[in-house]
Amino acid sequence: MSDSSFPEAPSPTKITYIDGRPATITLRRCRLELAGEDGKIETHVFDRDNFTVGATDDNDLVVDDETVSRNHCRIFLEGDQYLVRDLGSTNGTFVNRVRVREAWLKPDCTLALGKSELRFAPVDEKLRIIPSDKQRFGEMIGRNAKMREIYAILDKIAPTDATVVVEGETGTGKEVVARTIHQQSSRAGGAFIVFDCGAVPENLIESELFGHEKGAFTGALTTRQGVFEMANGGTVFLDELGELALDLQPKLLRVLEQREVKRVGGSRAIKVDVRVVAATNRHLEEEVRAGRFREDLFYRLSVVRLVLPPLRKRKEDVALLVKHFLRTGNFNRSRNGGRNVGQVSRGAMDRLMEYDWPGNVRELHNVIERAVSFAETDTIEVRDLPEHIGVSRQILQREDTNVEARAAAAESSPAGDGSAPSADVEGTFKDAKERWVASFERDYIEQLLRRNGNNISHAAREADIDRKYFRKLMKKYGIAAQG
Repeated sequence: MSDSSFPEAPSPTKITYIDGRPATITLRRCRLELAGEDGKIETHVFDRDNFTVGATDDNDLVVDDETVSRNHCRIFLEGDQYLVRDLGSTNGTFVNRVRVREAWLKPDCTLALGKSELRFAPVDEKLRIIPSDKQRFGEMIGRNAKMREIYAILDKIAPTDATVVVEGETGTGKEVVARTIHQQSSRAGGAFIVFDCGAVPENLIESELFGHEKGAFTGALTTRQGVFEMANGGTVFLDELGELALDLQPKLLRVLEQREVKRVGGSRAIKVDVRVVAATNRHLEEEVRAGRFREDLFYRLSVVRLVLPPLRKRKEDVALLVKHFLRTGNFNRSRNGGRNVGQVSRGAMDRLMEYDWPGNVRELHNVIERAVSFAETDTIEVRDLPEHIGVSRQILQREDTNVEARAAAAESSPAGDGSAPSADVEGTFKDAKERWVASFERDYIEQLLRRNGNNISHAAREADIDRKYFRKLMKKYGIAAQG
């Protein structure tokens, strides 16, 4: 899950690996004990890496004391230790009776804010990771060992506020993981907002994320909340995080560290209480090395990093997923509320198991939806599958052998030019060339879309051509991105 040569990110939640497998998870927490006027001790435990203490309700810990400032101090994790930073309080922040602007907090030290005293203590909890014996966790489905390890990790971290980065190929289900984390957390009753960093024009991303004030730019006719304000009390899922422009990354870092946003055109900092789950199909460590992603933001985000396995590495889950799609998919609903298709033939399932699924779970879902629409009975047959899946691997291998044989025959042909005897030479050279180019372009676009799970942006990036031109080619040949 991580490159051992890369510096380890500071994190309140740490996963330890042995031989590449998760062995333990350390939940980093700290405890603050506040003595009340009646002598009773109030205990507050924080599992987040950054929180504030003060007299007003916008703080994570509210101290009812007139000598405590509105926003008195901030406590945050730096590496493996906690720091306290005074926020310009009137009466100062004291650690073991010494006034500080910023200081390390040692176990059982005393933190004085005005007339109030708190005792600080880290309370780490180390838990062994034992793969779950379940075949699903929340909306996630699979019996593969890697998936069951992820279930065990999520079971421990979902109830916390730990920031999570989910990595994996396109179509592996990163949004499903994010939604499951939200549903299994104390924020389940709050909003879950998805923001695709790669789908919004760069000139609008800042406004979409952080909001804007009326008149901030041309077209800003009213004040508008951004994603983080709208998700207050809930979870923000930042999809395709690796696409976020460098100049916006410091502003995202500010949200994570200060838990506040500034709207475009505004000067007032607005407090937000959100959990961030991010996803990317890029290797962020490589992006940092290449200077395309900020190292400090990488560290702040990488509290917990999960890597989802591609579907080709968990083939045993294909049948489970197919059954789930048929049972829950709206595409399989009949008018009376029943299911149009209830099962898959043995031959069709064999073809599904043989295929390597470059588009992963998303591609499998699209294939099953298509098969249901083609099925003539309540059973999906081989004939209902796309041709590139319905043909068995043995037949494809025989065809490959035949192609190689034809190529070898062409090379040894009397012409000696290596040309295939089946070449279309009807009409002029120009007409024949245009037909060959059109055939190549159509096949190339279709195959790229399949390999990228019908994600046009990813397919265009792999082809190294502009997305608008890629769409133009799709329109030219009548190709539609399924799902």
